[in-house]
Amino acid sequence: MATRTAAQQREEARRAYDAYLAECPARQLLDRIADKWVTLVLSALADGPRRYSDLGRTIAGVSQKMLTQTLRALERDGLVARSVTPSVPVRVDYELTALGVSLLPVVRAVKDWADGHIEEVLASREIYDGAPRGERAR
Repeated sequence: MATRTAAQQREEARRAYDAYLAECPARQLLDRIADKWVTLVLSALADGPRRYSDLGRTIAGVSQKMLTQTLRALERDGLVARSVTPSVPVRVDYELTALGVSLLPVVRAVKDWADGHIEEVLASREIYDGAPRGERAR
């Protein structure tokens, strides 16, 4: 096994968490939190615990499969906690963990930005879509 210098070890560590590299764990986390369903689920849980069915009603357009996959991924990443209350029927609640709460300001900022700038984006899309290919702004 080759011996590495301290400088080489630091360089390897720095590259290991370079989000521009596909295999970087930070990039994988960015992929997760950039997902539209993740953003909507986190936002929906901002005010406290919610039942699965309540989340499904709140988040228009999400399928049961996608909601389940999203909640499982968020639970795996430590952003959401799932609690089961034995009853008939069984009650399942989801809530943000401390780590999930720490991500809320970022998620809210992106959601608020989208809400506040949608008209400008739609206008830009209309201009772009109506312009001949060679005349689009670069």
